[in-house]
Amino acid sequence: MSNPTVIIGGGLAGLTCATQLHAVGVEFILLESSDGVGGRVRTDNVDGFLLDRGFQVLLTAYPEAKRLFDYDALKLQAFEPGSLIRTDNGLHRMSDPWRRPQHVLQTAFAPIGSFADKVRIGRLRWSAGRGTLDSVFERPDCTTEGELRRRGFTQSMVDNFLRPFLGGVFLDQDLQTSCRMMYFVFRMFSQGDTALPADGMEAIPRQLAAGLPEDCVRLNSTVSAIDPDRVTLQSGEVIPCNHVIVATEQPAAARLLPELAASRTPRKVRCVYFSAREPPVADRMLVLNGTGLGVVNNLCVPSQVVSNYAPDGRSLVSATVLKSELDDDSLVPNVTTQMREWFGASVDEWKHLRTYTIPYALPNQTTPAFDPPIQLLKLRDDILVCGDYRTNGSINGAMQSGRLVAEEILKSG
Repeated sequence: MSNPTVIIGGGLAGLTCATQLHAVGVEFILLESSDGVGGRVRTDNVDGFLLDRGFQVLLTAYPEAKRLFDYDALKLQAFEPGSLIRTDNGLHRMSDPWRRPQHVLQTAFAPIGSFADKVRIGRLRWSAGRGTLDSVFERPDCTTEGELRRRGFTQSMVDNFLRPFLGGVFLDQDLQTSCRMMYFVFRMFSQGDTALPADGMEAIPRQLAAGLPEDCVRLNSTVSAIDPDRVTLQSGEVIPCNHVIVATEQPAAARLLPELAASRTPRKVRCVYFSAREPPVADRMLVLNGTGLGVVNNLCVPSQVVSNYAPDGRSLVSATVLKSELDDDSLVPNVTTQMREWFGASVDEWKHLRTYTIPYALPNQTTPAFDPPIQLLKLRDDILVCGDYRTNGSINGAMQSGRLVAEEILKSG
């Protein structure tokens, strides 16, 4: 292979770009510094439990995902639409009445916000579905919290439901994320399923990589320097190339291209996994912390959605922490204390499996954001850039940026 296109980074952006180039016969080499593809979408097998590196889901309405993924081969299993909300007086179900009309009365009279707030959710859903998907990122911009206020939601509805739900999606409990992202998220949640693959989230990038020539994907290959016509590895190897595509997450990209340094602090998340004899909730639903107390923002039992996530006779519990400076040794007791308040003495039997701290989980999309909606693809000469921070912080955004960069290369010949 002489002078191929070199893609640096084997996450979803890089894999999507490689898939597009391979489909039309463009020679490429994909360099990944770690021991596997996927970037932030990785899964570890720990004592028979499948632990995604941070709680993640696939929204099946994502256009890029529908275009490239084989959903049947992924053996997707869906969450029940809606949430369980923990308040001071217990757990309350908020189902999606458009998909679960049998629960409409239970949802309408749940002590979460007012009846008028439930109507406002319907209007928000309708508004999110209007126009093209691209037009969502061209709407007037303000913070998500400001937009919820403008739409008339009460303080209790925001704090009990919308803050833990959207805060968990954006990794931003203060809801300073652009309202454009809020409309995008509502649209995706309402138009498809929220799902997990049977073999964990890493099955998604693995499926993309399986369609690429094996000799074109090189793992454990860290890049130390780039130029428009060559890439230098830490090993000293130099790879001549036609184009260079930097498809890493933003901090890694900035080490190669300093002009990509973030001006905002990225969104961080911590995920604490436990093994339990019995699931704390039987529902295949996300549990939201509507009290605002404690370190856990949301919790779920992935093994209730996909049985493969836990060995027979055990359940996998995932707790997401957004704001906490506690070290791992202190965090786990704080999480278990909070869970004991929610679920009782059965939590004493839970066994801590692993804690993941992810410093760069999402780009910071505090308003103003998405102006322009797609950031520059080409930076210098034949050096191009893709990643979710160039579009929006989602699986769809990462894949979209990878596709657009591939199309840019094909246009340039």
